[in-house]
Amino acid sequence: MRRELLNRKQYLSEKKISSVYFGGGTPSLLHAGEIMELLDLVQKEFTLDTDAEITLEANPDDLSGTKITELKQTSINRLSIGIQSFFDEDLKYMHRSHNVSQAEASVKRAQDAGFENLTLDLIYGFPLLSDEKWRKNMQKTAELGVPHLSCYSMTVEPGTAMDKLVRKGRKPPMNEEQSARQFEQLMDFADTAGFIHYEISNFGKEGYFSAHNTAYWSGVHYLGIGPSAHSFDGNSRRWNIADNMKYIHSEGQEYGEEMLTEKDQRNEYILTRLRTRDGVDESAVGHLPEKVENLIVTGRMVRKGNRLTLTRRGLLIADRIASDFFV
Repeated sequence: MRRELLNRKQYLSEKKISSVYFGGGTPSLLHAGEIMELLDLVQKEFTLDTDAEITLEANPDDLSGTKITELKQTSINRLSIGIQSFFDEDLKYMHRSHNVSQAEASVKRAQDAGFENLTLDLIYGFPLLSDEKWRKNMQKTAELGVPHLSCYSMTVEPGTAMDKLVRKGRKPPMNEEQSARQFEQLMDFADTAGFIHYEISNFGKEGYFSAHNTAYWSGVHYLGIGPSAHSFDGNSRRWNIADNMKYIHSEGQEYGEEMLTEKDQRNEYILTRLRTRDGVDESAVGHLPEKVENLIVTGRMVRKGNRLTLTRRGLLIADRIASDFFV
């Protein structure tokens, strides 16, 4: 990964970095020395903002007291903890390696060690999750005092073990009505608990929005290092090979690439920005004025000056709305 970073650093013309993100797989398996080696190299080759957000994704069962102490010795200042649910039966259903007591303990340990900037991942919309259990999951996050939540509806990816079980009738399929209902419950909870719904799946207290993800939705360029990592410089998108051994042998030099046309860039702008509370500039969708007015009249979109944003009703079908505006 260090060699890849050195070989590909020119992909980013902007040398000032505001965010470093150690994402999944399972980066919490890295020890403090490995994290510091990577961050030292980033700092040497780029200019890190003094208040740069440096996030590490972590599984709850990795965050022992010793691990937390090690992480505090690095520049990591934000933890993203993959809780998913506060019910053991749900965690078993999702084949997670941690249990509920480990989940709660990991959050409290991190807070006790001085990690204030925490985000938890939760999943909704799967058969075991009743509306009452979903409310309890959300309430637990409020009780723990975390300032950010990322919440996703469960999807079944083709070719996965879950997909095979669903197709064989051994597991029930996901229910779109349940997902929509629980998403609305999530938005209600966010309103009452003081979270700002700044992107479809993300909710933060004031001052705790994810700098990394916000940059992604805003079209900021980024460099991804490691197997399966993606990169974007405005004109192209690259993705590294996923196979670990092939990645090692190629030293990160084997990747796919797509050059983005003006049409691609425009469509991507619509797709990503409509997910956010800032919405899109009306000029981006001005080629379909009747569609815009219909969405406003039906309560799915609002106009604020020259900005168009989706309402709660609109967010329920955001991808469909965005695709309708593609050129």
